[in-house]
Amino acid sequence: MASSRRLGAPDAKNRSVLLDAAEQLLLEEGYAAVSSRRVAAKAGLKPQLVHYYFRNMDELFLAVFRRRAEEGLKHQAAALASPQPLWALWEFSTETEASSLTMEFVGLANQRKAIRAEIAYYSERFRRGQIEAVSGLVRRYKIDPNELSPGALVVLMTGISRMIMMEKALGMSSGHAETFALVERHLERLEGPREPRRPQPD
Repeated sequence: MASSRRLGAPDAKNRSVLLDAAEQLLLEEGYAAVSSRRVAAKAGLKPQLVHYYFRNMDELFLAVFRRRAEEGLKHQAAALASPQPLWALWEFSTETEASSLTMEFVGLANQRKAIRAEIAYYSERFRRGQIEAVSGLVRRYKIDPNELSPGALVVLMTGISRMIMMEKALGMSSGHAETFALVERHLERLEGPREPRRPQPD
């Protein structure tokens, strides 16, 4: 049964500071290093404040994950609406920091069912947005959907990028340059050379 005690406001500055601290610990030291005391120390706050804003560590992890996932959905939507959506999706899928954070949450999900369920929920949202956008691109670029369906194209692009990012995090590099070159040759045939990124509005 969920506790009915009152929690701190979700838009409070200290809550955001704690989320930032937890995220930094995840990236710098991995999920095993994240405890309420470590988060509080990183944030420069008292340990009891962690439990003022979050009932338990699962809630803290979920808040960190949801915050970045919601930002990622907005980023992906902007990428897929850009003049070169496949190039933008490829770059979005190969962002190092986002991939590193995802790896930590995947590791955490092996121990915490709530995290696993949330990853699955958001992963489906990301995938649905990708397939919807790519369905129109398959028609625009005259790709035979029987040869390469929108779903298969999305899984290939994001699967390749995810595997490369995971291997890079482990210190592997064999075959990466050739794979990047292969994908980017195909992207160039479809959308032309990658145009420089334009600054995103604040």
